[in-house]
Amino acid sequence: MKTILFDKFTTNDFSDYYCLVSDERVMAQITERAIPEVEAKENYEKLLIRNQETIDFGSFRVLDNETNEFIGLAHLTPKGNDEAEIGYMFLPKYWRQGYGKVVVKELLRLAATSDFTVLTAMIDPENTASKRLLETNGFQTEFLGVMDELSTEILKKRLH
Repeated sequence: MKTILFDKFTTNDFSDYYCLVSDERVMAQITERAIPEVEAKENYEKLLIRNQETIDFGSFRVLDNETNEFIGLAHLTPKGNDEAEIGYMFLPKYWRQGYGKVVVKELLRLAATSDFTVLTAMIDPENTASKRLLETNGFQTEFLGVMDELSTEILKKRLH
């Protein structure tokens, strides 16, 4: 089984973030386009501000525990008093290696230490691997339609 580390993104980690969001393959089922550097820097600044709002939650670099290699991003972002959103994306060379399962389990473990009662995940409805992973972990579809001109599926899981 894969083992990972979560390391909160800091000002020094933009290159890892940009490596993900500038890759068309990674972003195909997120924004349907690679993010240009100027826009990525703006988004990253917002990510850093959100990361400062809580100690335990936010956006994390996902690292392989054995090699310390950067694998991708995972986030557990508060969306109000009792709800949080989870999300993840991985560099293509790490796809289909079991990291998704491990990351979702870690996000659920983190959420269990909180007062959150509901977790939400947004995916592209065509991302069957992600949908299957979420459903296996107790998420159920709450919305299927178009948001911000993108096909979107929102899945939710009740914690308590």
